Amino acid sequence: MWDRSRAKGLILSAREASVARVCKTKCPKNARERADVHHIQANRLLSRRSFTAAIACLAAVTPVLPAVAQITTTYPQKPVRIFVPYGPGGVGDLTMRILADRLSQDLKQQFVIENRPGAGGIVNMTEVLRARADGYTLGEVGNGQAISMSLFEKLPYNVLTDFAPISITASFEMLLAVPDNSPYKSLSEVVDAARKNAGKITLGAINPGSTQNLSAHLFQQVTGAEYTIVPYRTTPDLVTALLRGDVDLAFDFYAGLTSEVGPGKIRIIATSGEQRNPLLKDTPTAKESGFPDYIVASWNGLVAPAKVPAEIINILDAAVIRALSDQDLKAKALNLGIDASGSTPQQMRDRLAVDVVKWRDVIEKAHIPKQ
Repeated sequence: MWDRSRAKGLILSAREASVARVCKTKCPKNARERADVHHIQANRLLSRRSFTAAIACLAAVTPVLPAVAQITTTYPQKPVRIFVPYGPGGVGDLTMRILADRLSQDLKQQFVIENRPGAGGIVNMTEVLRARADGYTLGEVGNGQAISMSLFEKLPYNVLTDFAPISITASFEMLLAVPDNSPYKSLSEVVDAARKNAGKITLGAINPGSTQNLSAHLFQQVTGAEYTIVPYRTTPDLVTALLRGDVDLAFDFYAGLTSEVGPGKIRIIATSGEQRNPLLKDTPTAKESGFPDYIVASWNGLVAPAKVPAEIINILDAAVIRALSDQDLKAKALNLGIDASGSTPQQMRDRLAVDVVKWRDVIEKAHIPKQ
């Protein structure tokens, strides 16, 4: 508790002591007595004014301090919604649900998944864009939103400036698969066949403009061979075509293909990451197979509306990092073929910016029309 009388006395005592020291060393005895009275009276007047000003300054700043403390110590005070641009049961949905469960436990409030699939994630991100910047509405983004920046003629937002990155939450590479009875035992054999028979080798992937589809286009651009790229509506449709031998090489994620891996079904001949998949240790990367420029790592992360206070972003980033350090969560994610690792907000922003440029170049070279 601030004792005004005591504080005032301390200020006055300090000033009077200072005046007295000066007079004792520089003034004659009779002059010192007159100076004592004069200086003490003057300094008391100045001290009253200084004290009043100091109290006014303290009164002005005091209401601000609890407001900052409130943000950093009490968030969240109610459930937090996470908008997900995928339907229930997909890899992007499942990984975010695992994370949301851990965040709920850590921050003592429910983190609730709201699925908003469709339109390349535009519907989902528009929900986040329109939300209050209070930290109670978050969105899942990733390379899919980086692709949308070049795939669509006009977006209602700029993914690089209208949202505040929190953390990357998951990374997962592409698997390149062939029918089990395929004559191709390696990625280089597929490419050699395509170079000898232009347009004869088929590449299968879902949804034009999806990460899987653009990964097939990137493969064509990197290898310099000509293929026929066949789009499929869903991953089950793609797997069925692969099992029938309708497609020579398929591109999709671990969770979509591994249930069909085995004798008489399909084989994984390469992965698209920087390193080998820990669940497929005997399968080389495309880089190891002679195609160092073919690296595709899909990823997801969390964002908030752009004007959410930095204190809240930091609370969420720290909570995500803690959650992703949990070995049980990591194991669940790994079973889906996912590396559950976090990042700083700036690292996520940089990753998003790099992917915007990367997929823009692929789209332009493939002459994919904007939607």
